[in-house]
Amino acid sequence: MNYRIRQAAHTLWQGGVIAYPTEGVWGLGCLPHESDAIEYILDIKHRAPDKGLILVAANFEQLEPFIGELPEKALGKMLDSWPGPVTWVVPAAEGVAEELTGGRTTIALRVSAHPVVQALCEAADSALVSTSANRSGRQPARSILETRLRFGMDVDDIVPGKLGGQKGPTEVREALTGKILRPAE
Repeated sequence: MNYRIRQAAHTLWQGGVIAYPTEGVWGLGCLPHESDAIEYILDIKHRAPDKGLILVAANFEQLEPFIGELPEKALGKMLDSWPGPVTWVVPAAEGVAEELTGGRTTIALRVSAHPVVQALCEAADSALVSTSANRSGRQPARSILETRLRFGMDVDDIVPGKLGGQKGPTEVREALTGKILRPAE
């Protein structure tokens, strides 16, 4: 594990907010149990809390504590798509923080194949909150320069790296029905 990833993991453990490359856009993130950091992300993005947030992980085990009851068929489809650029909306486990779910009974999850996301989640030994690096209603950042210009003074660390092969944010699917809620760009 390289120094920059260890440094970012330390920032996360301290309750910090980081920016990092994902499959298709730059993301902002923190640890999912850091309520103050989550509220801060929503504030700097000007994002409504009722929209909920995505959690990304290096493996399924990091997401299991957030998942409620899910039929085996739905779980199988989800696992067959991971790691990869598909975000699934699943029933949330009891007690999952409202700031993650947006007050819903569901939560959005993804096991990422992106090497930086994988390394960050492994180093932090946790799933991460992941939301696009943009002010609400604006286009997401697609480069480290755009990320620095928009959020350089607002985040505690910016992890260098390249975007994955997606042209934009990942596809979002509803796990119980398979319905596409947001197509991949």
